[in-house]
Amino acid sequence: MQTSAMQTIVSMKWGTRYGADYVNRLWSMIKRNTARPTRLICYTDDSSGVDREVECMPQLEIELPENLRWLPWRKIALWDRTLPGLSPGDPALFVDLDIVVTGNLDSFFTFEPEAKFCVIRNWTQMEKNIGNTTCFRFHVGMAPEIMDDMVADPIGIWQRYRNEQRYISAVTRIPMTYWPEAWCASFKHGLLPRWPLNFVKVAPLPPDTRLVAFTGKPDPDEARDGRWPAPWYKKTYKHVRPTPWIAENWR
Repeated sequence: MQTSAMQTIVSMKWGTRYGADYVNRLWSMIKRNTARPTRLICYTDDSSGVDREVECMPQLEIELPENLRWLPWRKIALWDRTLPGLSPGDPALFVDLDIVVTGNLDSFFTFEPEAKFCVIRNWTQMEKNIGNTTCFRFHVGMAPEIMDDMVADPIGIWQRYRNEQRYISAVTRIPMTYWPEAWCASFKHGLLPRWPLNFVKVAPLPPDTRLVAFTGKPDPDEARDGRWPAPWYKKTYKHVRPTPWIAENWR
């Protein structure tokens, strides 16, 4: 269980898009970028191949219709009253698997210590008070109504909000505190040079960045190698040059 001396990071792996290597790379990056005792809990439906130091727990249960079951809506289960491996009220830092850690993570636990919900200000909707749930700090069981309401009316909530982070941002009664803007970057929406410069320039890594999110495509390995899977008719603008700093950090 959580102790005052231990920092807990949690992540989730389900389905087949991300394998055990993503969990293992995340754990390796966490160990290199924390000075205080830190553990990683991974809630997953398949723990095969995951480093034994990672605390794998069963996939979190949430009743969702088939069209939402394997989408990020599963993350709503983190708002349940209890979570395996943690006690009610424990603080935890959630991070998606498809990130690259490029700086110290300890400060994500000490930033605004009285804040109950710290989250990224969504890069593509900066003015709309929407939190991006790639990385957020929360306390276990602090807002179970978020999950209760989703389970009670999943189709209605999906139709109204379209994605889980818009839903959470709209209904939470807990004030959202945003991480410092420099800490969390979107590879696609913040670092990748705009067309047509993306054909000739490598995406830079700003010095104060601590976490880079890879929403949608390309994934970290694809951007690292200069690959962007896309239909042929989108290749005229969907392009990324090989990005050395990903290889240096995503390991």
